[in-house]
Amino acid sequence: MSYLVTATSGHLGRLIVESLLARGAAPDSIVATARNVDKLSALAALGVRTAVLDYSNPETVTSVVEPGDVLMLVSGSEVGQRVPQHTAVIAAAQAAGVGRIVYTSAPKATTSALILAPEHKATEEFLIASEVPFTILRNGWYTENYAGEIEKARQAGEIVASVGAGRVASASRADYADAAAAAILDDSLAGQTLELSGDHAWDFAELAATIGTLIGSSVVFRNLTPAAHAELLASFGLDAGTVGFVVGLDANIRDGLLGETSGDLARLIGRPTTPLAAGLAESL
Repeated sequence: MSYLVTATSGHLGRLIVESLLARGAAPDSIVATARNVDKLSALAALGVRTAVLDYSNPETVTSVVEPGDVLMLVSGSEVGQRVPQHTAVIAAAQAAGVGRIVYTSAPKATTSALILAPEHKATEEFLIASEVPFTILRNGWYTENYAGEIEKARQAGEIVASVGAGRVASASRADYADAAAAAILDDSLAGQTLELSGDHAWDFAELAATIGTLIGSSVVFRNLTPAAHAELLASFGLDAGTVGFVVGLDANIRDGLLGETSGDLARLIGRPTTPLAAGLAESL
């Protein structure tokens, strides 16, 4: 049996492989996959096997999956393409006799109004209907999503959004990668769906203050109405689709959809989640 991890040329996939190794998985039991194996040389140097796996090419799945393997399906990054890509991978892995699929989903994907939820909802439903043993990890927000705010704050002295008093229970990519590795290695988690988020839900005033401390200057949070936020984003030259997505996501935060702290993540990784300041400091 092998542990196959998809999208390991990306940040999360790479960290999952590193966490598997740190948790004692034998290097030759791990298969790091990506569309381009040339990008996996650093992982290959750790002794893990590498292989091509392209979400849009099911043949690459059946060529690498062996009966009984555990497949870590890191959700795709192409919005609008996730459902056909994910379902193609799941169907191909099922045909190859995969033992279990671990999937990175979104918070409360089947019931949430979160703008990102529908594609994850469809994937979860397809995965469950496939009758392949599964573990669903509903990953909350990554602290690193706000790394870009550091330079903006350095330049302007403020963070601008339309989130109101909304809170975000973020955790670091490394936290979510550790959770994925733990789930891959623990067959007792088959059939479980876990809501993963950071231990602390912060608001944007705290985000601004934290960034201010990190860069050594005053940073404030300026809250806009959704309409004013959309107008500001459009003035930067962003297209209507991107503007709608950003303002819609801020509305989700304002409505509390990313602020729940279930404690599942800390329990799964066996330690507290990474604090906001420490997570952001990695981006400096």
